[in-house]
Amino acid sequence: MSPPSSSSGSSVLIVGSMAFDDLDLPTGPARNVVGGSATYASIAASFYAPVRIVAVVGDDFPNETLELLGARDVDCAGVERAKGKTFRWAGRYAQNLASRETLDTQLNVFADFRPKLPSHYGDSRIVLLGNIHPALQLEVLEKTKSPKLTIADTMNFWISGERPALLDVLAKVDVLVVNDEEIRQLSGDHNLRRAAAAVMKMGPKRLVVKRGDAGAMLFDEHGIFFSPAYPLENEVDPTGAGDTFAGAIAGYLARAERIDANTFRQALMIGAAAASYCVEGVGTTELVRVSRDHLSGRLRDLYALLDVDRA
Repeated sequence: MSPPSSSSGSSVLIVGSMAFDDLDLPTGPARNVVGGSATYASIAASFYAPVRIVAVVGDDFPNETLELLGARDVDCAGVERAKGKTFRWAGRYAQNLASRETLDTQLNVFADFRPKLPSHYGDSRIVLLGNIHPALQLEVLEKTKSPKLTIADTMNFWISGERPALLDVLAKVDVLVVNDEEIRQLSGDHNLRRAAAAVMKMGPKRLVVKRGDAGAMLFDEHGIFFSPAYPLENEVDPTGAGDTFAGAIAGYLARAERIDANTFRQALMIGAAAASYCVEGVGTTELVRVSRDHLSGRLRDLYALLDVDRA
């Protein structure tokens, strides 16, 4: 794969976590797996556009990972190396990988994370705000110069514990990416369609709802669109699949000449294709082996799932 040039004016700014994951998977334990929302999203976005990443890591984070990202046209000038240990998460997955249990969370240097944007990051075309404190998401938005599109992720913890700050974020972003449990919690409505309408009234013009192996749904002023998940024969590790999904969407939109309803629907399908590769290996092991040609092939397979003659 030949990555696009960082001078193309189509960069994606990604702010989030870089971490170590200790995983108990049906296939066995995996320790010290390099992960974090910003790591997965940056790799996925780099398939289509140059990336700028803002995160913090500790003394123990491998230089090899930053070098790998750099080789993919990911600008790591915004990655701060602080004294101490890198954020670490430990989790155990069910045998069917449909659910997981958090065993341990060590914030370490991430506890004091304050996003620091190098001056040349301010003109990024797309801004993807990973799952961090809403107040930090707001800080990033204040430091960017009229991006073409802003995308935010969040989680149950912020929805319940930092709702006022999260509502401030929602009033300022174009797109919110959440899973079906989170949208129900945020809206207070179990019905997805009504929940989506309620959340869009909070500010986002588009809402993407992740539903795991049941695919994803897009809600916007043009209606509702459904993207299937690719039916895998060998699922290994779903960690980071949602971040991969969002990163691929951001990367594709960054290189698009215009972002209209059809372009965004195509981006959702591309996100599903990228996420499927993530699940096939532990951590980023499969994702980093994928080329854009691989993605194009899987994308064709996804479209084939929807190929039907109208009655």
